Amino acid sequence: VQLQASGGGLVQAGGSLRLSCAASGRTFSSYNMGWFRQAPGKEREFVAAISWSGGSTYYADSVKGRFTISRDNAKNTVYLQMNGLKPEDTAVYYCAADQVATMTQRYDYWGQGTQVTVSS
Repeated sequence: VQLQASGGGLVQAGGSLRLSCAASGRTFSSYNMGWFRQAPGKEREFVAAISWSGGSTYYADSVKGRFTISRDNAKNTVYLQMNGLKPEDTAVYYCAADQVATMTQRYDYWGQGTQVTVSS
């Protein structure tokens, strides 16, 4: 599975962005998908995940109520809608795919990352 993340950018605090992650391959619908982020000088951390069917979603406490993960299996794409952005959300955001992992970082496939910068 090859993953291509997009949609990052510069936004003011309180604003919104929607990240997309397009996957190649015909088996996208069999993979759980996750979003992770890494801020400068910090370790990569879990943000959100969605099960292969879309029936289950998982969020880090820091983004609950502000971010929404969704997927469109017909388009081989997973999305991360980010509302109420805060400066501490500034990071490189990565999408990942795995047939088992959800909230851990034990994903087999990773995208290249997209930069999100939130100004105060």
